[in-house]
Amino acid sequence: MTKKWSVPARYLTLIVLGILIVALGWYMRPMFQPLVLASLIAYSMMPLVNLFKNRFRMKHKLAVNLVYFLSLGLVLASPVLFLPELIAQLQVFSNDLVSIYEQVLVLLSEPIRLGPYILDASDYLPELESSVASVLKGIPERVLHILESTSRNTAWFFVIIVAVYYLLLDWDKLRELLIRQAPEGYRRDARLIFLEIKQIWAAYLRSQLALMVIVGIVFTIAWFAIGLPGALIIGILTGVLTIIPDVGPLIASIIAIAVALLEGSLVLAISNYWFAALVLAIHLVLVNLKSIWLRPRLMGRSVHLHEGLVFIVIIAAVLIQGILSAIVIVPVLASVLVVGRYLKAGIFGLEPVLREELLEEVNAVEKANEETEQK
Repeated sequence: MTKKWSVPARYLTLIVLGILIVALGWYMRPMFQPLVLASLIAYSMMPLVNLFKNRFRMKHKLAVNLVYFLSLGLVLASPVLFLPELIAQLQVFSNDLVSIYEQVLVLLSEPIRLGPYILDASDYLPELESSVASVLKGIPERVLHILESTSRNTAWFFVIIVAVYYLLLDWDKLRELLIRQAPEGYRRDARLIFLEIKQIWAAYLRSQLALMVIVGIVFTIAWFAIGLPGALIIGILTGVLTIIPDVGPLIASIIAIAVALLEGSLVLAISNYWFAALVLAIHLVLVNLKSIWLRPRLMGRSVHLHEGLVFIVIIAAVLIQGILSAIVIVPVLASVLVVGRYLKAGIFGLEPVLREELLEEVNAVEKANEETEQK
């Protein structure tokens, strides 16, 4: 460069670059969710990679390949192992649904006496049958939409698994590349901010695991207490699905109610319908306790945010952006607050409030980088 740019030229270039980056980000926004999901998966797998590296003295690439391909093999093998049983259970479930439908028709065809009152629902049978027929007629169209969505989601699945591999393989290089974008005099601050954000995400993942374990145990005990068949499996599944706001509890409740309706209770002498109503009531109580009290409390403490704020931002994220944003909104907000605190100090000419206990780790990383550069 023959001479320095003038101040207006620098500001104009910065503005143009900012506009281009925003426009590119808007155009590429469908990529964000798969990449965020890939980052979460890679981050969750990284401790296992580090375990193999430290315990068995493996090279980084070998440890990544071992963990990645073993995990991928388990994921790909799961449908093969469970698909036959799943198809069999779906067949049983469909037969049971037909049986329930027939029983409902018989029940509605006769007057129902409730003390002095008589309820005759036979007039509504034609409407019920026409509604069921319309649902059945719409199945082929829904199947086409499902196939279209499946093909698109399959493509995103391959994007995710490839991104996970390269994030595991080159995360250290990517981290250093991002930190080196800061001016040399501010790289130490950038590394401190990165380590603080890293601790936030690690604490958040631990709180998610704790939430899944607590929910799984509580629901398992509740289902065992009322004699729900398959209580252990359904309880564990409820704990696993609790990571997905709204949709996870809905899936778990449908499974539990279906089992209650079809199988009945192993210990309570009540009809299947009343047992299903009991399962629904217990599920609603426990899920609301989890959503309103337990989840905000665990996550708020893990990332040092008020539990009321955590509850509000999760609901807002579900309403505005959907499920995936609700999964990551809490640590994202905490990370933004860390960066915002540093920027506020810089704007007002204050000393940045950085966690001094992270300095030792920063010194170790910088020393390792210096040794690598010397080699």
